[in-house]
Amino acid sequence: MRVRGRSVARRTFQSLGNSAYRRFWFSLIVLMAGVNMQMLARGQLAWDLTNDTFMVALVGSAFAPPILIFSVFGGTFADRWDRKKMIQYSQFAISIVAGTVGVAIWQGWISIWFLMVAGFAQGVCWSFMMPARQSIIPQLVSKSEITNAIALSASGMALMTLSGPGLGGLAYAWLGPANTYFLITGLMLIAFVMMAGVKITGEAAALKRRQEAVLKEVWEGLQYSARNRTILILFVLLLATTMTSMSFRSLMPAQVEIIFGGGPRQLGILMSMIGVGALLGSLFIAGLTENMRRGVVLLAATGLSAAAILVSTFVSIFFIAMIAMMVLGLGDAGRRSLNAAMLMEQADEEHRGRVMGIYMLNFGLTPIGAIPLGILAEATDIRVAFAVAGCVLAAAVLLTWVLTPRIRRL
Repeated sequence: MRVRGRSVARRTFQSLGNSAYRRFWFSLIVLMAGVNMQMLARGQLAWDLTNDTFMVALVGSAFAPPILIFSVFGGTFADRWDRKKMIQYSQFAISIVAGTVGVAIWQGWISIWFLMVAGFAQGVCWSFMMPARQSIIPQLVSKSEITNAIALSASGMALMTLSGPGLGGLAYAWLGPANTYFLITGLMLIAFVMMAGVKITGEAAALKRRQEAVLKEVWEGLQYSARNRTILILFVLLLATTMTSMSFRSLMPAQVEIIFGGGPRQLGILMSMIGVGALLGSLFIAGLTENMRRGVVLLAATGLSAAAILVSTFVSIFFIAMIAMMVLGLGDAGRRSLNAAMLMEQADEEHRGRVMGIYMLNFGLTPIGAIPLGILAEATDIRVAFAVAGCVLAAAVLLTWVLTPRIRRL
């Protein structure tokens, strides 16, 4: 058992044995610590400025429109430019925006609209950084390690999602909002410096395409993704998950109050359980052996998310809801890691950045997917909205299983 345990651990963390990827991973950890601290600080600051829940939500979603608008362009530039420099420049720009907010608080210039513009600006930076960050991974590890490397990145993000908001809350309470933003800026600058030590082992073939028109390359990337049936199916499954499982989370505050009679404390517990599940799911995917049918695991993980949502439709016991949310996080993390890995493996190097730019759209679509669920919950009952979301996702899994055997064979 000890030998087996060591082999499982070695397989789970194998990409961290690669020095380039290890530096990349630690840079991501530090960056995401700052990002998650900022999410809490921004929301609390918006509340302190307005005492208006709608304005808090508006500030929190300011990042989404630029992701919808610019992600495909970010993916195109990731196929044209040096991806490492794109990541560094984007990280530096994000840190400058955070530092500017800190100065504005310190000087008394801060306003809710200033926060909204800052969120939009960071969304633009994110649109260019993330396609490059995702598509650079095959340049850091071998092809057999791509799934493991993506899953380890997801586990690091899940870990920071769990711990970052708590650290942000402590910093906000002890240091005040301005110093919290300066701390966040420092973390983002550290991530920028750490990324400088990442050595790229391969050159992107697409760097030769610098002379092509940007809009032409965007269109070509969309056509490429539509023509590749496997990539198209993976995107459809991703869209179904975004519009149901990811958007479902926006209704959780209402679920906590209406079904459990709770408040922020109970909501925080449920969100933390999603984080725990996400961490476990990412580590499970990282430890997959090469002979496992990853397409089957992808559909099973998505099915777990659907089951967790359907359980939430009927449950009235808070402890069961906690378990359901852990299952939801586990399924979502497994699906997200495998979906990204399989997309990168299916895409050739020339189009990989653009494929990941399209992949990034799901982050911008999450708030939009929440709108029909919210309307349905308001018109009928929150349980009806949950039931519809769970059934739609379950139907997507079933149809993919029956109609697209190529996904099961991956």
